Amino acid sequence: MNPIGFEATEGQDNTETKVSLGSKGNPKDDDNLFFNNGVDRIDYILAYEPGTGEEETAKKERRKVFERELEKEGLKLEHEDKTKSKSGKVCFVKIHAPWEVLTKYAELMHMHMPLTENDIKIDFTSCLSMCPTPFDLDKDIMKQDDDYFTAPFSRTRMHQFMIKDRNSFFSNAQRSRIVYEILSRATFEEDKEQKKKFGIKKMISNESYDAAYPLHDGKYLSEHSLLTRGKMNDRHELYEIWARWRMWYKFQPLNHIRDYFGEKIGIYFAWLGYYTTMLIPAAIVGLICFIYGCATVFQDIPTSELCDKAKSGNLTMCPLCDKRCSYWKLEDSCSYSRATYLFDNPATVFFACFMALWASFFHELWKRKQVELEYEWDIADFEQEEEIPRPEFEAQVQRVRKNPITKKEEPYVPVWSKCIRYFTTASIIFFSLCVVLGAVFGVIVYRIIITAVLYSSEEFLLRSRSTLVASGTAACINLVIILILNQLYLKIGLVLTNMEQHRTETEWEDAFTFKMFLFQFVNYYSSIFYIAFFKGRFIGRPGAYDYNLFGYRQEECDPAGCLIELCLQMAIIMVGKQAYGNFKEILLPKIMVWFRSRSAEKDTSDLTIYTRWEQDYNLSEMPQLGLFDEYLEMVIQYGFVTIFVAAFPLAPLFALLNNIFEIRIDAYKFVTTWKRPLAARAQDIGIWYGILTGITAIAIVTNAVIIAFTSEFIPRMVYKYFYSNQTLQYYDFSLSIFNVTDFQQKSIPDDKKLAIFGNVTTCRYRDFRNPPGSSEYEFTVVFWHILAARLAFIVVFENLTVFLTWLIMYLVPDMPYAVKLQMLREKYLVKEAHFTSETIKQNSGEEHHAKQPLY
Repeated sequence: MNPIGFEATEGQDNTETKVSLGSKGNPKDDDNLFFNNGVDRIDYILAYEPGTGEEETAKKERRKVFERELEKEGLKLEHEDKTKSKSGKVCFVKIHAPWEVLTKYAELMHMHMPLTENDIKIDFTSCLSMCPTPFDLDKDIMKQDDDYFTAPFSRTRMHQFMIKDRNSFFSNAQRSRIVYEILSRATFEEDKEQKKKFGIKKMISNESYDAAYPLHDGKYLSEHSLLTRGKMNDRHELYEIWARWRMWYKFQPLNHIRDYFGEKIGIYFAWLGYYTTMLIPAAIVGLICFIYGCATVFQDIPTSELCDKAKSGNLTMCPLCDKRCSYWKLEDSCSYSRATYLFDNPATVFFACFMALWASFFHELWKRKQVELEYEWDIADFEQEEEIPRPEFEAQVQRVRKNPITKKEEPYVPVWSKCIRYFTTASIIFFSLCVVLGAVFGVIVYRIIITAVLYSSEEFLLRSRSTLVASGTAACINLVIILILNQLYLKIGLVLTNMEQHRTETEWEDAFTFKMFLFQFVNYYSSIFYIAFFKGRFIGRPGAYDYNLFGYRQEECDPAGCLIELCLQMAIIMVGKQAYGNFKEILLPKIMVWFRSRSAEKDTSDLTIYTRWEQDYNLSEMPQLGLFDEYLEMVIQYGFVTIFVAAFPLAPLFALLNNIFEIRIDAYKFVTTWKRPLAARAQDIGIWYGILTGITAIAIVTNAVIIAFTSEFIPRMVYKYFYSNQTLQYYDFSLSIFNVTDFQQKSIPDDKKLAIFGNVTTCRYRDFRNPPGSSEYEFTVVFWHILAARLAFIVVFENLTVFLTWLIMYLVPDMPYAVKLQMLREKYLVKEAHFTSETIKQNSGEEHHAKQPLY
């Protein structure tokens, strides 16, 4: 199903009608979108800045051959000399695709075109969405598009399609996609081995052309509102109803985005909007849990006992580092413990369970939404039916074999070659991941050293905040390392993916995406995993510390646990990454556009028109990897929201606030700052869906383990229900006793600091071990009791979550009934159209000859 609006009235013939000269056809208009004759629409632009010397001679010859090949394919070209440009430096080649070229390639590319009007009027809206809300777009502005059943275009059955006007039958996005297909296959020279070199990508890489792009529809700014004068063009409409900051709370016009930028970009914004909407309940529940922690922090009995000198606060704690660290009182950890309770309270367990179910609902409901979009946008079978081999694949691969389906010769990569290439890439990936872990290891060593230095300070403020200071600065250093390594991995990922020689663009993107996500997953999350699951687990005990880390004693957690450090690490990396990304996405492109525009306006002639194609030339180029960076940013964020949400309940709220701005930032970039990208097609969000599913599965395990082992929830529950009747205070219960005479020589504190505490004979440390005397320092029964409770919690949490997830998948069908009904109706009409066509041919005595694809 393909909503397409037609401008023509009934009764027009099937010839290309001449467009009247005016604002669109006048060569002197700075928003002109036509050739100088005012008839032929500009479908693509090639731009270059001519130079001098032998190198320019070679470029000129390549351009000449390339453009001759384009004309052989039927395209019309028109040249604009550099003297006609505002800057006086750039030459432009305007390209127009005539009707014959459009119909030929529409058939080869299996484009779905309108066959008949949709006679099944079933809306996909729910009862809730029918209620008017302030989030809906103004219906007086948003005109409803016509709705059609579609079928793959065929020139032999052209009379069956709804061709009311040839000028508007193919949308601008479809026209540009057809022209790009020709540009990507046109040759420009042959090398010494008689191999043809072709493709606009290579023409740009060898600097024969500087840019190739379709034109925007015109200006995006107008002195008049949409309500008073209507839209000037589609770009203006998208800016007013979508890209402006004041529209941050409005729903997105997905069909308009798809019509202007193509299905691939449309699906990205549909997914981003759906994800952002689903974050609203998660953010609300997370905020409620945090407020609960704030409201009950002073009512928490263990924390109150820790902050009281007359109770647990007077306990003498063992030194947290060797020599320079002295004994300290438990009340020094008062503020740290209260901060920990804000995120480590009974509501946290409920929120972790809620987020596990939320992730399952998100996946299942998005699957339904995606099915609707696939049908409505005619992309359900795109990857199987329409996608063609990459030009780079056909150029690189020399071996050919007969395709068992098409019976045609085509390039292929043998299995043994694939194995060698994949083994090579796997080895390099493994080495790269080791580099990441090495960087994390360096940050750990830094944290150990800086913590020891701060704990030995005479200043109480530095000593009491040493853990937070060390964790905060280490997280900032870790963030800088992450951003640097990201740039390195980007280049490595491109080289490795190209080396694997993938056949189609989808296969290439999936392979590159998996590599980069694996890099990024380890890069962003490794330090967080260390704090959550390893810090303080393998330090040994007083008198038997582990010194395997370059002779350093390993880090310990505060008596209140490591959860606040985990929260701090997450907050710095998550918020810092988003702030850096927004800075790069907003400010840098605007600076570049301003600089290039200022450069173009240096022309002193008042007669030179600043044409639409030159205005677009001065816009920034969409990144080479397209939407990869946008998806990756959101998926990494999704990991923060789900994998470690038990440690940071405010993560969904921060993600929601960021995404509200992210949608408008991305919209603003696409509409105002970037050249109009190619309107590429895609069936879905690709491998990202599988990655999101994997993250959800990991999140169930990690949240269970964080609550069981990193949080103090399980020990507190065991104490509350089994040991509180023994008149023990919680920290008497959870801290073991150590005889200071049993210290290792290198662990004994500096004698100068002992006067503060007097004659210390015993100190406390975080563990469940026997006191000195009997079964010295062996694990107590309480330790095994708590370990059993922790393991039981993990088993119950995971199995309950998995069961509820399965129940959701069972109860929520993947395909809505309305979509299924319309798909069956469309298949029936397509079959009838084929039968009708064959009957007409047989009656007229014509023979049917099937068109064979050229590739």
